[in-house]
Amino acid sequence: METAPPASDGIIGSFRTLGHGLLSTVHDRVELFSLELQEEKFRLIQTFIWICAAVFSGMMAITFVSLTLVFFFWESARLAVLGGVTLFYVGAFVAIVVGFRRFIARLPTPFAATRQELSEDRACILRQN
Repeated sequence: METAPPASDGIIGSFRTLGHGLLSTVHDRVELFSLELQEEKFRLIQTFIWICAAVFSGMMAITFVSLTLVFFFWESARLAVLGGVTLFYVGAFVAIVVGFRRFIARLPTPFAATRQELSEDRACILRQN
């Protein structure tokens, strides 16, 4: 004999199915959010390490280049070399700030996938079927 499909529990069964669907949707969105949070944390740490390395090596290079130039031109053109080095460093600083602002502007929006999924969920719920 074949077993008959289980009888529907009526309105309680419908609420149970609705609750299960809502909980699984929330679970999926929280899981996606936590995954994106880990990615953002990794990106932030990676950016911090690169910035520290660049600042350290840049400061060392600036220091030794400046000392070398001033040493070579101490007697003949001390003020011209100091002024030229200063203008070069100011120009380099402006270029770095502009480049960093462009870099920040090009970064993807944090949690874009989570926000996209939530907006799709909202559109699906509000859609008239």
